[in-house]
Amino acid sequence: MKQHTIKKSVQVKGVGLHTGKAVSLCFKPAAVNHGYKFQRVDLEDSPTIAADVNRVVSTNRGTTLQTGEVQVSTVEHVLSALVGLQIDNVLIEVDAPEMPILDGSALGFVEILEKAGREEQESDREYFEVTEPISYKDEVTGTELLALPHDGYQVTTLIDFNSPTLGHQYASIENLDNYKEEIAPCRTFVFLHELEQLLNQNLIKGGDLDNAIVIADRIMSTEELEVLSNRLGKPNIQIEGKGILNTTDLRFENEPARHKLLDVIGDLALIGRPIKGKIMATKPGHTANVEFAKIIKKLFQEQRKLRGKPKYDPNLPPLHDTVAITKLIPHRYPMLLVDKIIELSDVHVVGIKNVTFNESIFQGHFPGNPVFPGVLQLEALAQTGGILALSTVPDPENWDTYFIKIDSAKFKNMVHPGDTIILKMELLSPIRRGIVHMQGTAYVGNKIVSEGELTAQILRRKPDNE
Repeated sequence: MKQHTIKKSVQVKGVGLHTGKAVSLCFKPAAVNHGYKFQRVDLEDSPTIAADVNRVVSTNRGTTLQTGEVQVSTVEHVLSALVGLQIDNVLIEVDAPEMPILDGSALGFVEILEKAGREEQESDREYFEVTEPISYKDEVTGTELLALPHDGYQVTTLIDFNSPTLGHQYASIENLDNYKEEIAPCRTFVFLHELEQLLNQNLIKGGDLDNAIVIADRIMSTEELEVLSNRLGKPNIQIEGKGILNTTDLRFENEPARHKLLDVIGDLALIGRPIKGKIMATKPGHTANVEFAKIIKKLFQEQRKLRGKPKYDPNLPPLHDTVAITKLIPHRYPMLLVDKIIELSDVHVVGIKNVTFNESIFQGHFPGNPVFPGVLQLEALAQTGGILALSTVPDPENWDTYFIKIDSAKFKNMVHPGDTIILKMELLSPIRRGIVHMQGTAYVGNKIVSEGELTAQILRRKPDNE
């Protein structure tokens, strides 16, 4: 599947739910791998905020993103619409701190995006693929989210507010092709007691009972209904038999559950990539959605690194065996930590280290529980990187590589005797004045065991008589 953007810019106007301020929002086409970004065109220098879960600063009545001092709030309906239409790259210009609420659903955004048209781009879409169960649970609220392997994107939500009026509700979407008809029209909902609290806090200034479902979770007298009518500017407010204020009709019997599903899709868009998997959400809310998205984002980053894992076939002859390696670098037993070089280009190198119980280090490093030291994993990466560095000079036997800095080193999994470590070093920038800046990643099986940024300098070896 290729990435997609929109064919032309389109604009939609409305008001912010809580601020009550007029908002103009413009969707603009964007280049491949741009993703979703919000731009505050009402502020000096028009700062941009990426739709990234790590930018979330609040989940109170909506999802708010922030970069520096700049915020955009209530972004979940906009993002849900973009995911629902399978649009990957869009710049969203907005002239206020809050998205327009429109009718409380994502339908208005879907309709304006359809007018813009959908355009295929050259690059392939990069998915986060769920390969094993991923779960999140809030023990206090009982909220639980689960992701399972699935060849597609399927979302199911179950809600239970312990309310006899609303009851248990269930909603599901089998694939995004049905998003516009089944999910996009579903509006946000609020319980009557929450509505009264928001009114007392001078919030929902842009709220209109045409853009929200109000669920009456308590009995109200005629006098109280009259007071509420006056505060909301809506005459003759009544409570329908289903416990819904008569200000709006339900579009679906389970519209609240469907809206929660809409929110889940929007909040999970913050991982930055479309998902291949089945999402099951019980009593979801923005806070839990965001925490779950953080878990997925971290796993996606790990998965992405593993996509770069070299393939090692021990049946193929290496580019350099151990004997050849000793002619390139000066290390010897017990400090020669690279057994083979299986790949070598101008910008990367891949080496192999076979860990055995005969390593001298195991005599003193956790005797009885042998673990290959992380610092030696970095040394093995450094030696591998040294071969890449020396491959750039015509007489490598006359040069040495000295590592001068290590940054962002992480040791993620233990290495034991019997493991084969795949050592990958990649140039992060061109070699200048003998300075080599590389990213190192060490793999065992399908796990990253260590990684870090290593900087080295190539120096000519002094003759023995100097």
